[in-house]
Amino acid sequence: MTAIRLTLRGVRCRAVEVPMTYVLGTSAGAVRAAPLLLVDVDTEEGVTGRTYLFCYTRAAAGPIKTMLDDAASALAGAPLDPAAWWATLNKRYTLIGVQGIVRMAMAALDTACWDALAIAAKVPLATLIGGAPKAIPAYNSCGLGLMAPVALGDEAEKLLAGGFKAMKLRLGYPTLKEDLAALGAVRASIGEHVKIMVDYNQALSVEEALARGRALDEHSVYWLEEPVRHDDYAGNARLAQVLTTPIQIGENFSLPYAMHAALDRGACDYVMPDLERIGGVTGWRQAAAIANTRRIPMSSHLFPEVSAHLLAATPTAHWLEYVDWANAIVEEPLEIADGYAVVQQRPGNGLVWNEDALRHYELR
Repeated sequence: MTAIRLTLRGVRCRAVEVPMTYVLGTSAGAVRAAPLLLVDVDTEEGVTGRTYLFCYTRAAAGPIKTMLDDAASALAGAPLDPAAWWATLNKRYTLIGVQGIVRMAMAALDTACWDALAIAAKVPLATLIGGAPKAIPAYNSCGLGLMAPVALGDEAEKLLAGGFKAMKLRLGYPTLKEDLAALGAVRASIGEHVKIMVDYNQALSVEEALARGRALDEHSVYWLEEPVRHDDYAGNARLAQVLTTPIQIGENFSLPYAMHAALDRGACDYVMPDLERIGGVTGWRQAAAIANTRRIPMSSHLFPEVSAHLLAATPTAHWLEYVDWANAIVEEPLEIADGYAVVQQRPGNGLVWNEDALRHYELR
């Protein structure tokens, strides 16, 4: 932990809703805009740490802000110390439980705290947490929702911009035949050299996942993501044992304990924690240590700007999930070059808000 001392002055939150470049149609519904909660942690020393949360729905932004305000009041005047903050807030929220919006608020405070510490130390976040800025392999996850095969083929070709050599396709159509038609349309458009990850967003029963997974085994799919309920570790383990295509889960791991439990059950071949669910930078580092012990490849879920730094310090780093949702509201969007996310040398996690854009997209 850095010896640099910063003191919490306060926390500011602003909710925005940014239209998505591509509609994200999944088995759980279509998403056309990204409701984000921007979090600024201000210090007495004049350093500000930043992060954002993906709220999934507009209605969640207000309650999360309320929890952030409460957490900030408990920490007012305290030194920026992620481990101490987690201990304090864990105790404060023991009875309600560190889940849902409570966990999201704590993760945001933690992530912004780490950003402020890296800025004060004048080093990139990746360096502060034991890594070094470098290029991270990324797959394009901006589109390829549930839609007609012709539209999928057209969109897949557009998603190659930036030199991507991998992309994610959402599946979960009513029939296997439709799943295979969607996959075939994308493959025909992008060729055999581009990797395709498929995501069912928990749409299938275990038996249906076995049937569709066996079919997908014949089509060079890179991984099969969340085919069944994310917390059905027994069902996921059965799929991992039977199918050739690797099973990927993890975006719904709630804190590192859940990841530990899933790996104990053999529930997956790969993991992909989510910054706001795993517990911010502190939770991610714990998860990375678990993955390293098990030698499990670890990818990221969303938040590519911060996740690129985290993967640069992750021993078993695998793939960065790239989405462009925050590009419209930041001064310098994450750079993608030849299919790699480029982690810059500038201090912190690189997030600086575009204030003009915020005024345009802010929810009031």
